[in-house]
Amino acid sequence: MKLRCAVLDDYQGVALSSADWSPLDGRVEVRVLREHLDDRDALVAAVGDCEILVVMRERTPVDAALLDRLPRLRLLITSGLRNASIDVAAARARGVTVCGTESSATPPTELTWALLLGLARHVPAEARAVREGGPWQSTVGADLAGRTLGLVGLGKIGARVARIGLAFGMDVAAWSPHLTEERAAEHGVRYVEDLRGLMAEGDFVSLHLVLSDRTRGLVGEPELRAMRPSAYLVNTSRAGLVDGGALLRALREGWIAGAGLDVYDTEPLPADDPLRTLPNVLALPHLGYVTEGNYGRYFGQAVEDVEAFLAGKPVRELG
Repeated sequence: MKLRCAVLDDYQGVALSSADWSPLDGRVEVRVLREHLDDRDALVAAVGDCEILVVMRERTPVDAALLDRLPRLRLLITSGLRNASIDVAAARARGVTVCGTESSATPPTELTWALLLGLARHVPAEARAVREGGPWQSTVGADLAGRTLGLVGLGKIGARVARIGLAFGMDVAAWSPHLTEERAAEHGVRYVEDLRGLMAEGDFVSLHLVLSDRTRGLVGEPELRAMRPSAYLVNTSRAGLVDGGALLRALREGWIAGAGLDVYDTEPLPADDPLRTLPNVLALPHLGYVTEGNYGRYFGQAVEDVEAFLAGKPVRELG
């Protein structure tokens, strides 16, 4: 009898074409769900018959309550090797193996710069004017060379963002809870002792921290008010790092010049969310990890995870 596997939240409809699923032929029946299911009753109705689930990062939280409603589940696979929205202990207690896949730091690094450059040179407004027959040149772009790039976090992604900033001739400074002056210097980056000081210095401030109890709401009203009215905030990490209400006030009242955002407290972003319409926001639908290479890695290794599980030797188990 075949096992049943559901791939959740395949927005683009590319899960099956991004990898070779044929090794599972005859053993696993695979289906994909294109639409995100927020409603738990609908989710359980859609996947309650499945022994295997493949989820995309934190799109679908899997806690003890949901696990109790999925008694057939035996293998849960997430993209990435870390997923804070999965209760791994609860899964293990219910006999569910949780495995992950590798993820590249390159795609979110590249998207960070797409947002930053788009803000600096007013790309959306100018492109829209060309397309719609609007004014020819209506803005004056911000220079990067000689300006300060403030990085909140200097890990795998932050360090890559730093290298590109240095290549643009920027003064790159960084702060994080555990960053030292020595480690910053290893990356050619200037160390700043406190977050508010970094926010005050940066012409562009980009966030690259893991969301945790310690970092949730780290950037609040005092930090945003410390920024220059000409400065931009970029967040391709996690929305929870920033106090959402304070950010809306900052954007509406001009504490900062604008923000480039790829992550939100609720995803997909509600249709009536003001972040969709504020003129000083460059918003993308969480595309940081969405590239051909990363998807090939995610779904290719998901197939490997299923094969290993069927062989009784799971790989890339999450602790």
